[in-house]
Amino acid sequence: MRSSEAKNAIDKYAKMNTRTAGEYANPHRLIQMLMEGALDKIAAAKGFMERKEVADKGVYISWSISIIDGLRISLDHKNGGELAANLEAVYDYMQRRLVEANIHNNIEMLDEVAGLIRSIKEAWDTIPSKLDVEKFVQSGQ
Repeated sequence: MRSSEAKNAIDKYAKMNTRTAGEYANPHRLIQMLMEGALDKIAAAKGFMERKEVADKGVYISWSISIIDGLRISLDHKNGGELAANLEAVYDYMQRRLVEANIHNNIEMLDEVAGLIRSIKEAWDTIPSKLDVEKFVQSGQ
């Protein structure tokens, strides 16, 4: 099996695995999956950039931008208020930085966006444990 055929097979499996996981995930987990996906795509784009594989770099940066757009679209401005507005601005900034990174082959910009996503994801990842503690306290246990 040639390298490109192996890559295509792996990509198809990953898409199927993600789609299957998404069918059973709650909304909180779906956002986590989007963030994980964006980080994976940015990491892949960085590798392609380092190897000067321009076409694949562009595909993965574009994919990252689309995922971040999904995060932006999922914001609840009605209930999220100022936090949702701030996140929208950060997501917009990330998308612009990814476009710039693509144009200028700038790895530091990719790293910057990945760092921003990781920061948001770390905060997001604490939500279930906080909710579990609140449920525990409310139940009087």
